Amino acid sequence: MIIACSTTSQVPSDTANSIQAVMACDGLRRCGQEICLFVPGEGEVPFSEIRDQYGLYCRPFQTNRLASRPGMHRIDFTLSVLAETRKVHADVLYTWTIQTAAAAALGGLRSAYEIHDMPVGGGIHWFDLYTRTKTPKKILCITRALRGKLLERFPHLRPEDCLIMPNGFSPEDYIALPELAEAKRQMGFAAGRSAISCSGHLYKGRGSSLFMELAARFPEADFHWFGGTSEAVRSCREEAARAGLDNVVFHGTVPRKQLPLAQAACDFLLMPYAKKIAGSGGGNSAEICSPMKMFEYMAQGRCILSSDLPVIHEVLDESCAVFCEPEDPGSWEEGLRSILSDPAKQIRLAAEAKRRSYRYTWQKRAEIYLNGSPNV
Repeated sequence: MIIACSTTSQVPSDTANSIQAVMACDGLRRCGQEICLFVPGEGEVPFSEIRDQYGLYCRPFQTNRLASRPGMHRIDFTLSVLAETRKVHADVLYTWTIQTAAAAALGGLRSAYEIHDMPVGGGIHWFDLYTRTKTPKKILCITRALRGKLLERFPHLRPEDCLIMPNGFSPEDYIALPELAEAKRQMGFAAGRSAISCSGHLYKGRGSSLFMELAARFPEADFHWFGGTSEAVRSCREEAARAGLDNVVFHGTVPRKQLPLAQAACDFLLMPYAKKIAGSGGGNSAEICSPMKMFEYMAQGRCILSSDLPVIHEVLDESCAVFCEPEDPGSWEEGLRSILSDPAKQIRLAAEAKRRSYRYTWQKRAEIYLNGSPNV
């Protein structure tokens, strides 16, 4: 099957939206599909750039940039995507942009729309229009919670058109990693001290303040945060310095190829989300999120501590993670101390998380779409 994919994210880049789109293409390609990815800009993107930026293992696929002039609100891009989709004789258009999905459906093109949050603003009109068209389509939801909200908000939406497709990971990234002590040595971490880390951006609600509060309560451990924009990293470093926290390191953006080693060098992996989680454009995804780092943590085979958000329980439970109350440093201190004192439980939780992780590779995710049956 030939699948035309389109995203308005900049490719290559290190934004979450960009990573999600390219890794979805990776999964589809691993399943033997022919992929043509269309992104805004000018000229073809060499696959070597895509492979190096995202650490891909799939066979090459084509990525072309299409015109997207300021002030056109992506209309020119959408029209170009539809034209190119027909030109390559694609069997389906797979997109992360609701305007493109709606235009495809109105034009009689079979489509798949991957959605990561509830529609807002003008997106509500476009989503309503898209879901009312008769053209064959699939709405790809990252969580059951998101699917449920969509069905409630848009009662005409057919449940059989909705698939649940959580984010994923690449298993090759977690093969042949060094043992904990050697990984610490390679990363330059102190031997004989617990290393505790969090990966991801530093947007509001991601838990950086709680992370530093924990560091203050555990001076015997080292805390590492991998990720964040240069401005956010600078702000957090200044905050840590003012608090006198010499056991906290904000590393900034880590190349995707190095992140598995960085995580392997840590004893515990944290997801200290607040009750409201902002993305690059603001908003709140706490009720419907599917964090990519959660699947990476699971694959790593380390003990996970997570904020106790209902949506996280779609993937994790008490057999593979420790849950703490969001925004409650006391709960997190209690959770961390309990697991520090129970090495056997650490091993048990980590092993179950790793075992469960293989349900969530990018290829397994693509197979859900290609099989096409609702996974309620």
